[in-house]
Amino acid sequence: MAEGEFRLRVRYGKVGRLRWLSHLEIVHALERIIRRAGLPYALTRGFSPHMKVAFGPALPVGTAGENEYLDVWLTRYTGVEDALGVLAACAPADLAPNLARFVGEKEPSLTAAITIARYEVAIEGKESSTENVRTALESVVSAGTFEVEHKGKHKVFDLARSLPEEARVRDREDGSVVDVTVRMGSQGSLRPELLVVRALETASVDATVLHTTRTDTLIETPEGVWVRPV
Repeated sequence: MAEGEFRLRVRYGKVGRLRWLSHLEIVHALERIIRRAGLPYALTRGFSPHMKVAFGPALPVGTAGENEYLDVWLTRYTGVEDALGVLAACAPADLAPNLARFVGEKEPSLTAAITIARYEVAIEGKESSTENVRTALESVVSAGTFEVEHKGKHKVFDLARSLPEEARVRDREDGSVVDVTVRMGSQGSLRPELLVVRALETASVDATVLHTTRTDTLIETPEGVWVRPV
């Protein structure tokens, strides 16, 4: 961080219809919101200067996010409440910032720091009872590994590491919800809806995934404690 710059960390949501935007479209939308808000944002130093902003782990198209984060560097100190107020006023409700604070120069980047994510996978269908879904999920998880093919790449996830908590199934109207906690890293992270879809297919359960929401993104401290970035 250059001298005289202030690193503002902002929490926002990506919900409703905006869940169908790509990560790049979200980046562009949030940069426009920052410009419209009139915040004194810093520019990168290089041949083609651009807004100095950094984002947390990307969300797949179609997956909503309730606690997503970005860092934007400002050239002038602005009160947190004032900055949050103008950002929220310039953003659509489904992408509105809702919390902010300044963080220090030595804080690691969001992509490096955030290694834990919590998801909700909603399921519907005539066989989507919690008991059916729980049994199907236990069968897949007990295999110990999970293999996927994505964009021509073959990946194998060690479920003992990728799932730091046991997945839970609970009731919802006309179906059930699977709560999945995933460990993320440079090798990629397991997409929870793929795990659930595989479980339903393997157990021949007549049910489908309705939608997926990332409910939280967390930093794991050296002591093993999970904390929010803000």
